[in-house]
Amino acid sequence: MGDDDRRGRTPAPGGRAPWERYSTAEAEADDERPGRRNRYADEAADGPVTVHDLMQKVDSERVADLPTDTTLPAQHAAPRAPRGETASAAAPHAAAEPDALPPAYFRAPTADDPVDPYAAQRARLVDQPTDVLPTTDPDNPPLELDQQRARPKSIGKPPLSRLAANRQRRTGRMHLIGRSVAAVVTVLTLVLTGAGWNYLRATNHAFDKNKVDAVDLNSPDVVNPGGQLGDENFLIIGNDTRAGADGQLGAGTTDDAEGARADTVMLVNIPESRQRVVAVSFPRDLDVSRPSCEGWDNENRRYTGTSFPSAIGDKLNAVYALGGPKCLTSVITKLSGLKINHFIGLDFSGFQSMVDTVGGVEVCTSKPLVDEELGTVLPTAGKQIINGSTALDYVRARHVSGEFRSDYDRINRQQRFMSSLLRSALSNKTLFDPGKMNSFIGAFSSHAMMDHVNTNDLLTLGRSLQKVDAGAITFLTVPTAGTTSYGNEIPRESDIKAIFTAIIDDQPLPGEKKPIAPPTPAEPPAPRQLTAADPSTVSVQVSNGSGITGVAATAANKLSNQGFQIFNVGNYSGGTIPATKVRYSSGHEAEAATVASAIPGARLETASGLGSIVEVALGADYQGTIRTPISFGNPLPAMPAAADGAPETPVTLPSDLEHVNAADDLCK
Repeated sequence: MGDDDRRGRTPAPGGRAPWERYSTAEAEADDERPGRRNRYADEAADGPVTVHDLMQKVDSERVADLPTDTTLPAQHAAPRAPRGETASAAAPHAAAEPDALPPAYFRAPTADDPVDPYAAQRARLVDQPTDVLPTTDPDNPPLELDQQRARPKSIGKPPLSRLAANRQRRTGRMHLIGRSVAAVVTVLTLVLTGAGWNYLRATNHAFDKNKVDAVDLNSPDVVNPGGQLGDENFLIIGNDTRAGADGQLGAGTTDDAEGARADTVMLVNIPESRQRVVAVSFPRDLDVSRPSCEGWDNENRRYTGTSFPSAIGDKLNAVYALGGPKCLTSVITKLSGLKINHFIGLDFSGFQSMVDTVGGVEVCTSKPLVDEELGTVLPTAGKQIINGSTALDYVRARHVSGEFRSDYDRINRQQRFMSSLLRSALSNKTLFDPGKMNSFIGAFSSHAMMDHVNTNDLLTLGRSLQKVDAGAITFLTVPTAGTTSYGNEIPRESDIKAIFTAIIDDQPLPGEKKPIAPPTPAEPPAPRQLTAADPSTVSVQVSNGSGITGVAATAANKLSNQGFQIFNVGNYSGGTIPATKVRYSSGHEAEAATVASAIPGARLETASGLGSIVEVALGADYQGTIRTPISFGNPLPAMPAAADGAPETPVTLPSDLEHVNAADDLCK
């Protein structure tokens, strides 16, 4: 049975399968077929034929029977090598790599090549997509499999419209810009905070370098400390030393005046309310009693350790020359009763630098200003802006032609100059401009000596004065009553005491454009039953108004033994009084009545400015007796009210009190 007869048909029963062995006779008979050679004959002669050999031969016959086509696909061009053999072991046309195929497989087709009946069908199979997903939407044709796999499936919210997408992008940009701005602001804040901190440290270092010991915050000469809570009191002096740079500014030499003198002494009060500023000038030749003081070396700005005994009949500027800032502060505290908590000493060169820093100061004179010692200071009359050098001569001149009061005329000129300086600073914000303020503080710190003063104090004070009107800045001069035989100005002590009592109690002063109304007397509290307070919770200020030295300290010790907390001991601002009284602010009646129950004969009196402090003003009737107060929680008896309440009656100031207001016209 031939190959053609066997292909595609099932062998008849009992017949042999193609892989069964042929006999030699059968092979020869098969070879006798026309045009064919029995390829099995040789193999049969060589030996038995295996199943694997037969399978390979069948595949070869199938390939041979296919039409000739030079563009056969690769899978037909290279038959698979038999299992267990490499491609090199197969027939030459069955090479594993395309490079091993005969060149005919890769030549371009020509017109002489036979027609391939399967070419069109194979082309359609190659060009037609094989994997296409079915679709029922005519508007959305199917995509190829690769494209469908590349497109992600929608999860969550549906896609946004174009308008919504644009809005979302703009919102994102705004959020990004906002975060960027916040980051920049944060960085700038850190930088500025660091710069501000470094600036404060640098300037405070300069202040510490020029620090001197001057202030005694616990001085027994402070009057009514409770009424001064929150007040700022600056003692400012102008140092007229001839040493160093000051000698080069025309101040003279040490041969003219050895050492240093307080050429200008000014006490500035700024109350807790910050509603006004009061500056009181003291004549340099004021007759004072000097306490025992330690010696002072002004050129080296240090104390010498030498002790000088107290003396009476000394001039104020001589007190500074001998005992320096500490001795001068002690004398001014005793004269005024104010609690001095800041000291500033400025020399000539520092004053000149500060005036130049603020751009000069406007002054006015009705005629040219000519001094016998300094020469011509202002060659013309009228308003004019003067620089630091001219300003220094303007405030120092005390032998001016046409002026007959010497030091008082100079004080008046100094006050007018300071009025103009403050008015200018408040109007054009000189002191609140960071650049100018920096230069101002730099000039100040390099030429001043100070105690309890730093950059933060000055900045805080400057901010608190921003709303102060020029009309609320008043300059006063301590009144005197002639001179002694050796030329000292005699102080009018009762009038001086009245001035500082008005300052402590915030009473109106002459010359104020916007006078502060006197405190309205508090309405007497409705009668009610009070219970005694715990003495350990009551702060008591003991003030001596008896006229006897040492009485207040003794009484304070006895009150302390009864459990009361002693706030301070000092002299009474109202001077000597006939009867003892217990003063208190509204809302502290129980505490005051508890204190009064320990002092026989004491009367209650309402007062302003004491806060939670209860003041015991010992009068001439005080017998030195302090008894046990009513026990805590027990009812208090009704206490008689004092008849001579100081707050209800404003202090009478002298009619001839010299004053200058910062809002005054300079040329009047």
